[in-house]
Amino acid sequence: MPSAPHPQQPYRPSRLLRSFERYLRAGNRSVRTVGNYLESARQAEAFLQQRGVRLEEATRADLEDFLADLLARRAAATAATRYKVLRVLYKWLEEDEDLPNPMAKMKPPIVPEQPVPVIPADGLRRLLKACAGKGCEARRDTALLMLLLDTGARRDELMSRTLTDLDLDLDVLLVLGKGRRERALPFGHKTALALDRYLRVRDRHKDVHLPWLWLGLRGRLTAWGLVQMLHRRGRQAGLPGLHPHQFRHTFAHQWMAEGGAEVDLMRLAGWRSRAMVARYGASAADTRAREAHRRLSPGDRL
Repeated sequence: MPSAPHPQQPYRPSRLLRSFERYLRAGNRSVRTVGNYLESARQAEAFLQQRGVRLEEATRADLEDFLADLLARRAAATAATRYKVLRVLYKWLEEDEDLPNPMAKMKPPIVPEQPVPVIPADGLRRLLKACAGKGCEARRDTALLMLLLDTGARRDELMSRTLTDLDLDLDVLLVLGKGRRERALPFGHKTALALDRYLRVRDRHKDVHLPWLWLGLRGRLTAWGLVQMLHRRGRQAGLPGLHPHQFRHTFAHQWMAEGGAEVDLMRLAGWRSRAMVARYGASAADTRAREAHRRLSPGDRL
């Protein structure tokens, strides 16, 4: 039986979490990763504090109750993320303080597979039509859509770029991905043309002096600004709920549908595991299988 919760009290972050933050930063993790890890650790600590339990004293039962509480209120993917962070936290405590690791034999929450739908070709054409125009916003949005589709770049990879990261001679965009791994994303001629058109109107922007590649009404266009733009353009194109990661899945699907090599896709997407290839191609795998059968049908070869 879980222990009875203590009376509600304000959450106070512990010294331990400040030490955990220093450990994460010393591992050269990105600012975003450090922030996400700390948010997960704070949620666990706040839950445990209500039970009168410190993070370093938590048992397996305490942590299982925390994850069960999350699963009752949030998506399974959220609980799985918290589980991953707690594994890192308690592994660090085990190595740094010789404390018993309550996560040692715990299993991660099962996350039901929910394939992300790819964007159909007619939907992509409607999106580009919605962005038609010669103004800065129209040309910027067109260039962003083309880059998302043509490179499969992650949202934060794309929106943290400066002008110096773009090479229109080699037609590549230099990005810093997960694990702070740098890679060059090639793009095609139509994307290069869209970028060139955007850069010409960018030169007349009131904030042209800023180093950031993407500019909005009030200076730099942020990752959240990209999300808002896609929501707006998606509604205009009849694609409600459009979000950046759909372009990454669409890129992977189209690459595999055209017979692109998995090893090349892994390198372009910044993946180290072939499991990611299967995951990102899952939503349209049946479509690709049917198209492959039409080309390779044993019966039609008789």
